[in-house]
Amino acid sequence: MAELDDDELLDALGVEVAPLKVASRTPREERIIAGFEDILRFHQTHGRAPLHGEERDIFERLYAVRLDQLRKLPEAQTLLAELDSPGLLSGTTLVQTNVDDLDEDALLAELGIGDESTDQSDITVLRHVRSNTEKRAAEEIADRTRCADFEKFQPLFEQVERELKSSVRKTLRFGRDTSIAFGNFFILSGQLAFVAEVGETIKAPNGESDARLRVIYANGTESNLLRRSLQRALYKDDTGRRLTDTDMGPLFGDSPEPDDIESGTIYVLRSLSTHPFVTEHRELIHKIGVTGGKVETRIAAAAKDATYLLADVEIVATYKLHNLNRTRMENIFHRLFGLAQIEVTIDDRFGNPVKPREWFLVPLHVIDEAVDRIRDGSITEVAYDPSTAQLVANL
Repeated sequence: MAELDDDELLDALGVEVAPLKVASRTPREERIIAGFEDILRFHQTHGRAPLHGEERDIFERLYAVRLDQLRKLPEAQTLLAELDSPGLLSGTTLVQTNVDDLDEDALLAELGIGDESTDQSDITVLRHVRSNTEKRAAEEIADRTRCADFEKFQPLFEQVERELKSSVRKTLRFGRDTSIAFGNFFILSGQLAFVAEVGETIKAPNGESDARLRVIYANGTESNLLRRSLQRALYKDDTGRRLTDTDMGPLFGDSPEPDDIESGTIYVLRSLSTHPFVTEHRELIHKIGVTGGKVETRIAAAAKDATYLLADVEIVATYKLHNLNRTRMENIFHRLFGLAQIEVTIDDRFGNPVKPREWFLVPLHVIDEAVDRIRDGSITEVAYDPSTAQLVANL
């Protein structure tokens, strides 16, 4: 009997072989899927579709614009049908947000706005969306877990968002400066990220220095990863950005500004409140302020003012300075000691709960050092590390 080849043998056995289906997608289809997966992740995190509105996070507004575009794209309904278990594409297209509200050039570019050669009705405005391969690579860098003490960091993120909207801070493409230090803010994968801790310096396999970081994200998660891993992730992310520090400007100078005062006093107060938390940490809790008048006059009615915890205070230190800008000076202390701001709720004279925001858990000797650095101009070179209660160098 003559030998049969594979096809003849299968035919003799009555087995039909169905041709393999080769699944291939165009780059355009890959971009559509990748863009929709970002929206799905938002839905999984927040339990709803992204919405427009000035009060919304800028990245949520970005996803809302993207979802509107996908809803208007006929081919997206078929392409994304299996992925769209929440039914996001069947929702009503919302009123488009004013793209002029999106201050960051890179975010506008991601939407295809600002480039006259781009057809804004085309889904290719999602051209900066990362591929699935890039996303998987980023996810392998570090697993994010829930941040148990996120309430400690949330005020910082809220402040940074306000500073971005008011242009106090700006964003820079990551790559020009690849340094990463304690207190730095970045945008990674569309999320604000804050470097909350920097571990001891270690040697990487290639002989270069590295360190383990604790990074907190604006969505309430955190990750523990190496500095070089974060650098690579930011560098590969087309939307990866570094946030500039607040522009404190010259503190002393010859050109007067509207909020300048010829001479003034930085004062440090300690509360005499009987609040349990204040009583326990009285030696470390301080209020830092700036006044152009007498400190005694400023605090005369402290016991009736929620700003002073509705209690008398004692002056523990004063520093005389000349030709200074009050607003910038106060911003320096708020930026420097923001992580150490205490969270205390008290009832005002009418029984309404209030949260004074200008008290910090910082030793007096650290405040002394900060003032010295303000005087010699080196304050921008350091950040306050609450874990060690010290000013540490920005690496």
